[in-house]
Amino acid sequence: MSKAAIAAGHRETAQAAADILADGGNAVDAVLAGLLTACVAEPILASIGGGGFLLVRPAEGKPVLYDFFAHTPKNKRPEAETAIEQIQADFGTTTQSFCMGMGTVATPGVISGLYLAHEDHGLAPMRLISEPASRLARTGFPITEYQARTSQIIAPIILATPETRSYFGDPDDPTKILPVGGIFKAPKMADAIESIAVEGPRLFYEGEIAATIAEGSAARGGNLTLQDLADYRTERRDPLVTSFDGATLLTNPPPSAGGALIAFGLSLIGAAKFDGLRFLGANHAALIAKAIALTDRARFESGFSRNPVGAIEKLFDPALLEQFRTQVMQLTPTTRGTTHLSVVDSEGTATCATISNGEGCGWIDPKLGFMLNNMLGEEDVLPNGIGSWVPDTRLSSMMAPTIAETQDGVLTALGSGGSSRIRTAVLQALVNRIGFGKPLDQAVEAPRLHVEGGRADIEPGFDGDCADAIEKLDLEPVIWDQQGMFFGGVHAAERAPNGGVIAAADPRRDGTSIIL
Repeated sequence: MSKAAIAAGHRETAQAAADILADGGNAVDAVLAGLLTACVAEPILASIGGGGFLLVRPAEGKPVLYDFFAHTPKNKRPEAETAIEQIQADFGTTTQSFCMGMGTVATPGVISGLYLAHEDHGLAPMRLISEPASRLARTGFPITEYQARTSQIIAPIILATPETRSYFGDPDDPTKILPVGGIFKAPKMADAIESIAVEGPRLFYEGEIAATIAEGSAARGGNLTLQDLADYRTERRDPLVTSFDGATLLTNPPPSAGGALIAFGLSLIGAAKFDGLRFLGANHAALIAKAIALTDRARFESGFSRNPVGAIEKLFDPALLEQFRTQVMQLTPTTRGTTHLSVVDSEGTATCATISNGEGCGWIDPKLGFMLNNMLGEEDVLPNGIGSWVPDTRLSSMMAPTIAETQDGVLTALGSGGSSRIRTAVLQALVNRIGFGKPLDQAVEAPRLHVEGGRADIEPGFDGDCADAIEKLDLEPVIWDQQGMFFGGVHAAERAPNGGVIAAADPRRDGTSIIL
């Protein structure tokens, strides 16, 4: 029988996790190796200068969520001295504004989070866990077609300075991105990863790496200081526990928003009779669109952006929930850079992690070889506007690593990249898998839609009358001509009650799955 299943956003990420398992590591070791490798193999989406979340559901013991997301600096630099520049990311059918510059950098948490999770659960030594990432950074790898498309979307950021162009630019013409097949290398990042593996996380937060980051921030209009780095701590949190159609769900709790909003949306959908609902039919599309739109409304009415912990009580107040659920069920019958990794093993341990660098701040220190985040320039985590961040506070996020367990013992670990589309991608994958009972690969690959700002973006594959049904909800339907990374990238791994394992990785985002 297979012993583990892995789903990730790049073949090198998945292979790193598989190698650690083959060398005797456990599922947590595999996720840590995969995440570090993702920082090399998926440099547009992930970085050791970013942040994220790791959910561990051990075969025995208490589940835990590691919050190592970005933390705001303790002090704000005067606005006139702060370096922030806005760019437009072009997704083809739609655009999205992002901000770059050292003024957008928040305190990174990746290294802290990986080391704390390893301290609690790891078996393999960190030198072994970090070896696939450092090796890949030295030898390099060819850029895929998907990565070239992704790079083009945020080209104004990754080609912003001579330092970034030396990594992401075409050697023959650094004003253009690395082409498909071009080799990405980051030997200085390899040095940093190897040094951290030997000296531990203090090197990153208090030592030479910390000093280099702080000096760059001071010189280039940033807010981040050496004290911010020294004081960073990963938070262990109890997962948010909810249910959907008989399955128990563990997901990311407040202060992050994604998990709670997924849980709220599922609670609205939960009254639907899936047996009588045509999969990808007009009513299916309208049900999802209405739930997403109402969840967005509830997010603002509950004050989630101001007080995430207090807002969750309002979100799940029975009266409010029933009010929104009734609106969902009144349907007429005719009618930023993020990646994810999931691992399950045959013994019953499930782990999954979502990591992000935003889109990056647009500068790489030549001595470090990795880009810092631009989380203080992310509208998704700062709904009150750029510059509205509160000092010395853990930022909220839409990232939502999630583990579901059905009544018959099927264990599914999943999550997604995709900025504001994360919560809608994960919600729809869960509805497809649990509500409709579709096989894992179909649940992941099925067409999705996303509602935001009165507009419903819809992938092809729904029934032809779904646009009319959604238009009756006072939403503007926009039918895309093909599936795309805009709609997230769900990577899922699953264990059956008999110990058998499977995985499904999202083709929208270069997904790769491995069964060991």
